[in-house]
Parts: sequence; C-alpha cells; structure tokens
Amino acid sequence: MKKIIISAAGGYEQLKLQEVPDLQVSSPTDVLIQVCYSGINYADCLVRIGVYASAKEYVGWPITPGFEVSGEVLKVGSQVTAFRPGDKVIGFTRFNGYAGQVCIPQEQVLPLPSTFSFEQGAAYPSVFATAQYCLNQIFNLYPGSRILVHSAAGGVGSALIQLAKLKGHYVVGVVGHPSKIAYTQSLGCDEVIDKSQPDFNWESYKQKYKNNLFDAVYDANGYTTLKHSYDFVRSTGKLVVYGSHSLIPKSGGKLNYLKAGWGLLKTPKFDAMKMITDNKSLICFNVSFLFEEKNIIRDNIQALIAASTKIQPPKVTVFPFQDVVKAHQHIESGLSTGKIVLHH
Repeated sequence: MKKIIISAAGGYEQLKLQEVPDLQVSSPTDVLIQVCYSGINYADCLVRIGVYASAKEYVGWPITPGFEVSGEVLKVGSQVTAFRPGDKVIGFTRFNGYAGQVCIPQEQVLPLPSTFSFEQGAAYPSVFATAQYCLNQIFNLYPGSRILVHSAAGGVGSALIQLAKLKGHYVVGVVGHPSKIAYTQSLGCDEVIDKSQPDFNWESYKQKYKNNLFDAVYDANGYTTLKHSYDFVRSTGKLVVYGSHSLIPKSGGKLNYLKAGWGLLKTPKFDAMKMITDNKSLICFNVSFLFEEKNIIRDNIQALIAASTKIQPPKVTVFPFQDVVKAHQHIESGLSTGKIVLHH
C-alpha cells in the first residue's frame, strides 16, 4: 500500500509518498480498513512542522499524519461483531490516516451514513467528534443558549454550527472572507461577522453585544482573538480553546519562529482570581489526547451516528492522494471552506 511519511519537521518537502507492506489485523478487537479517502485537518500541518504535542508524545519521527478515513472493511479481529468484510465505514485514528490501509479499534469505527458519499464520510469523524466533545460533553448548555464560533466556515466551525442548531442554540459565526458568508448561513448560522471588512473592529461588536453576551465562545485562533473572545463571554459562560492557528503562517509551509515567538508573548495570560470574580470559565483541550478515555469515545461515536441523519453532509474539496502538498497549502491559506480530503 501507499502512505505519506514525514521523517522530520519541516515544510511541504517532508510529505513523502512511499510504498510499504500491507497491514494485518493485530488485535482481536481491531478493524482493518481499505481506505478510499483520507481527511485533512489543520492539525496535520502542525504535525508536519513539528509542533503538535501528541505527535511527539505518542509517535515521534517518522510519522504518518491523518485522523480520519473512509473506506471498506477488509478484515476484522475475532472479537469484532459489529462489522464484517465489505462494510462501508468511516473511522478516526490517532495518526496514520494518510495511508491506503488503517487498522484501528472497533470503537473508533462507525458505519458510513446512508446519505454520505465516501468523500463526505472521510470529512466527518474528526471535526464532528471535536465539535461534539466541546459543545455537548464537557459542560451543559441549555437549549436556546447563545454561542460565538470563530473560523465558522472551517471544519470544526461548520460542525459546531450544525450541532448547535440541533440543540436550539443561537449561533453567531465569524469568518475571514466574504466568500464564506453564504456557506456559513446555509449551515444555519443566525448571524455572520466578516472580520475581513476594511472598517472591521472588535470594539464595535463588543458594544453591539454588551447587553447580550455569549454562553460559550469557541476559538482556535490563539493570540489574535483570545482577549476579545473572553470579553464576549457572559457571566457563567465559557471560553473554549482548542487551537492556536494564528501562530502558523498561511503560506510557505514552514514555521516563522520570530512570528510564533511574538505570538506567544502576545497570548493573553488569564488571571484565575479575576475569572472567579467575572464568574467565567476557560476550557482548553486537544482531542488527540482523549483516545484512552473509552467512555468519552463511546458516547461521542454514538452521538455522531445519531447526528449523521440530521445534518448536511460535509462540504468537501477533493485532492488526489499524490497532491497532498497542494492539500496542505490549501488548508493553510485560510481560503478553504468545509473540509479537504485525499482520494486514494
């Protein structure tokens, strides 16, 4: 089979397509999948440039990125009863998704929804698992809550909008280009803020929402928006942080250490005593560190199966497997909407 292997931290030149031996079922509870499509996530770019913490902790170099796939079951372990060879499935995996085959535990596999194509299936598990966790599993939001979602037209952002609307929440989305407004609205977003407008400033929106702040704000940008995000959180509300993408350049494929260092210095330092007085919470997480939390994974998968019949299938941009560099360039550009997948 073919897979993408990264031997050391660096730019796009590190994404090497190699031929390796086919996989075998290694555990009685494993499912071996012949991959049709591999999902692309921004985290894969962080893996490539060498700053993704779980990649260092669990794998090191060399590494094959990728957190989600779609395809058909080739073989199953002796204790697997829910799947059999030939089943159309999707799955999420901690790395190794950029490959012709993956072998993963059965609890990380779910049937391909009947309304999804294979390419849409590969765009589903990672971002919707992230959205499900931070919207419905780490704290309780009452129906009709108000939420603010940064990067609303991206993978996690678009998933958050749809899952939030299923719960009856009011959603305000933030996008970085006018071309993303219509797509965000099509997902059910009640209001869209386009921060690319020449006269845009956060202070005007703070005035607009000062008497109607948000129960939760979701932010993966980092230092460029965190302080503003905290100001938008109402008393008893939560600021949920699951990334710091503004530390990473939008072109070139390599880390600008000067810019990243400046961004780290500019990242807000939250005062716990002030947060007590403000009655606000800061919640930070990385889903790739949750794979050992079996109860969380089980509940998450069950929720994804239920939600798949109620949402729009993900919007997908497809690149051939050998064009993985172009796929990374596209997601880093900030111009993509929905999800990006590789076709094997």
